Amino acid sequence: MTTNTRKLWLDVDPGHDDATAILMAIHSPGIELLGLSTVHGNTNGQNTAINAARCLVAFAAAPNVLVYPGAPKPLIRETKHDPEIHGDDGLGGVEGLPSLEDPRVLARFAKDKKTGEIISADVGMATAIRREWKDGKGCKTTIVACGPETNLALFFAVHPELIPAVEEIVFMGGGIGLGNRSAVAEFNILCDPHSAQIVFDVPLPKFMVPLNVTHTAILTRPIHAQLLSGIPSPDISEKDPLPPAKTPLRHTLHTLVSFFAESYETIFNFTKGPPMHDPITIAYLVKPELFTSTRYRVDVELEGRFTLGETVADIWNYSAPDPESWGKGGKNVVLSEKLGVQGFFDMFLECVDRCDAVSPLNQ
Repeated sequence: MTTNTRKLWLDVDPGHDDATAILMAIHSPGIELLGLSTVHGNTNGQNTAINAARCLVAFAAAPNVLVYPGAPKPLIRETKHDPEIHGDDGLGGVEGLPSLEDPRVLARFAKDKKTGEIISADVGMATAIRREWKDGKGCKTTIVACGPETNLALFFAVHPELIPAVEEIVFMGGGIGLGNRSAVAEFNILCDPHSAQIVFDVPLPKFMVPLNVTHTAILTRPIHAQLLSGIPSPDISEKDPLPPAKTPLRHTLHTLVSFFAESYETIFNFTKGPPMHDPITIAYLVKPELFTSTRYRVDVELEGRFTLGETVADIWNYSAPDPESWGKGGKNVVLSEKLGVQGFFDMFLECVDRCDAVSPLNQ
């Protein structure tokens, strides 16, 4: 069965850029967000689950879109967080989001109707994907991962029978010759490289959005100004003051990107604005024509003293992989190499406009 609406399961570790990915997943045309699992990463597992629930409320997700907390730690390595970039709670500096005590936030956690216990990520994913699949009579689901891939590794290990029910795995992670939390490793992969390798070997199509691409999607001052005002501001300079926020939602997004911008300027010397990592995955689902990509064999370095977590693309086919296979021994990943940046930000700002029209923060 085919459908024009793409079924999406989103796995995140909010995280400032994860929050914008959640917004885009809710408000992009042609996407039905089935559920949202959370994982350790930018902050601890408790905070990522809370942050996800707060975002679902603020961004006016459909009432049936719930949070399913997942793995609080990697499969093997010690847990690693990133307070330098995201603050201690994962959404440092963000103003206006509802608090955990808000009953609307508490209602966003999926619970067993009989026991009242919170439903875990692997159970939630399996239930939703199986429901859509209908033993092959329904629709496949796309899984998007914006954090460490521990939940995905556990899901595929426990539910191999659901591999045919998954259309594609899309993930933000890795870099080719480029790292951000080591000399050569990107943070999501470095947090749990063993899980990433497990997912890389799953026999399903995969689309990888690496740092090489996300570092080109810079939220510049003109984009920031339009985010605040809702009006294109192509002529604003770095010295011009930003306009006031048109609505409370836009103020919240302003505080989100501003904290992220300050972190990236301090740590990485990004002076023009912060890179928009995670929401690029959602853009791919709706407008794949924005991307230039090539299929390669990609593996994760699991043993190197200086290179642990590096994603290695076999661009010369040294391993002579099976060109047909998406699994172990095959060309397993479509690697994004270039993004139509203007088209991405046009889509992002359109999603903000849609969200602004319905967000409860504006009421």
